[in-house]
Amino acid sequence: MRHNNISVFIPHLGCPHQCSFCDQNTITGVAHAPTAEEVEQLFFDAAQKLKGDPQETEAAFFGGSFTAIPKEYMCSLLEIGKRAVNQYGWKGIRISTRPDAVPEETLLLLKEYGVTSIELGAQSMDDRVLEINERGHTAEDVRKASRRIRKHGFELGLQMMVGLYGETRDTALMTAKEIGALCPDTVRVYPVVVLRGTKLDRWRREGIYTPMTLEEGVPICGEILEYFFEQGIPVIKFGLHASKEVEENITGGIYHPALRELCESEIYLKNARQKISAEKLEGSAKPVTFLVNEKEISKFIGQKRKNMKRLEALLGCPCKVRGKKELQVYRVELEY
Repeated sequence: MRHNNISVFIPHLGCPHQCSFCDQNTITGVAHAPTAEEVEQLFFDAAQKLKGDPQETEAAFFGGSFTAIPKEYMCSLLEIGKRAVNQYGWKGIRISTRPDAVPEETLLLLKEYGVTSIELGAQSMDDRVLEINERGHTAEDVRKASRRIRKHGFELGLQMMVGLYGETRDTALMTAKEIGALCPDTVRVYPVVVLRGTKLDRWRREGIYTPMTLEEGVPICGEILEYFFEQGIPVIKFGLHASKEVEENITGGIYHPALRELCESEIYLKNARQKISAEKLEGSAKPVTFLVNEKEISKFIGQKRKNMKRLEALLGCPCKVRGKKELQVYRVELEY
């Protein structure tokens, strides 16, 4: 799915809560709320450099809770966004906000300014997980807000996290399925990264919270990625953007600069194992060639040939992989 955001980050401003995981300044690298003049300049500079179809581009206001910031400031930014969309031929405006900050009157206002896409930070669909991580909204708020957004003709994006305080594999998968049932146009998945100075970091130091490790999180995240793929829902972002600020402040959690590829490799390993088991080939020492989509071979092999080594140990002999153009992503076939 081709898509381009010209992103403006508005850290924390508008948030009625300091959620357990949140440090927007570190995540975005932005320490202050931008002025209208700064935003106008950013859009102008981006338009001069932009390549491709402008109708694949949206002006985007991320970070914090956009619809909860002071109305005058919000409207000044939307006015800049609207002018940029008209001037540069962009698709529209994308915003991110909280599920409890999109009442009917706000959606009508957003429509007037040409907002096209609204992303909601659902994070979890388990009320207990939401409560103990101090989100300040419920799963039902997510459902109601999603229905309102759909009713007004906006594209719906939903964001979820994996590995919050109190979360398990089952609650994470339940959240993915609940989000899938709301039929969003896009999804963002953010495996939890514990950042220095957040409540999660304090709870980690106090022994209240044990973050999911990378090794624990990758199989769960792989299941979630595969689920959304099967539902036809694009995951347009997976994990935090790798940056010096983030990496210098991590104290735990599910982080790797190539996290999505690790998770997709895990999907391939699972599916290859299932094929081996179905054919009763474990320990058979029968040479096998795995067939996958030709663009997915490196993901199947895994970093440092990790998947190949595991599969060879399972089979008891060397194995190969080759591309088959017509195979669907994540599909594995055997040739022996």
